Amino acid sequence: MKKPQSGGITLKKHHGQYFLRDMAVVRDMLNAVRVEGKNIFEIGCGDGVLTREISSQKPERLWVFEIDPEWAEKVENEFKKVKNFEMFLTNVLDVEDSIFEEHKPWTLLSNLPYHVTFPILKKVQKNRDKITDGVVMVQEEVAQKIVKTSGRGYGYISLFFQHYFEWKLLTKISPKAFFPEPKVFSRLLHFVTKKNVIEIPDEVGFWKFIKVCFSQPRRTFRNNLAQSHFDMEKVPEKFMKLRAQQMSFSDLLELWKVLK
Repeated sequence: MKKPQSGGITLKKHHGQYFLRDMAVVRDMLNAVRVEGKNIFEIGCGDGVLTREISSQKPERLWVFEIDPEWAEKVENEFKKVKNFEMFLTNVLDVEDSIFEEHKPWTLLSNLPYHVTFPILKKVQKNRDKITDGVVMVQEEVAQKIVKTSGRGYGYISLFFQHYFEWKLLTKISPKAFFPEPKVFSRLLHFVTKKNVIEIPDEVGFWKFIKVCFSQPRRTFRNNLAQSHFDMEKVPEKFMKLRAQQMSFSDLLELWKVLK
């Protein structure tokens, strides 16, 4: 079977290359943030559909991180005369965090490669002092997990990313909006970095604790924590028969302060 191409360049499945073709979706992305005069970075430009629209709105600076040398060269040649445009031929996950320091704050606009969505969002979380907001495209299932506040699908992912960012579901996107068509629906997610984040004692330990709490989502706290090192006698009775999916961030933080 012949592999899909765009502009004579073969698309590479291992890089998660599904190129957006619905310009209405692109406009929805840009309408959710102010681009003019801001520092924007894009992850995975592909053949430059989103890059062109960002550039047309006159950002102060536009950086693009692209892992595929063929697409990086093509897009760089198209935009090399644009003021403050810079192409980085690299995996953004390998970039030193300090790169974003000089020109902060930044806004992220990206059709994220689905297979590295969470590592990229974790990198954004680490750099939230430099990245103020953005719109990303992710799988519909992932978007729903991020915004969940209880019930099925609610868990570590929801709690972690909601703690650091405000999220808003935007356009749901059919596979027909892409070339080639993926097998899943997608969703635009708008995020804003929270300025005032609730302090968590032993933050690293807390997030490990959350993973334990949700290790078997349908089991009660008593059962999920039974094999852990935590002292079960300290757990307030009101929590013992609950499932993690029935508890808010405040509940879990209260429990953590008792147990840690």
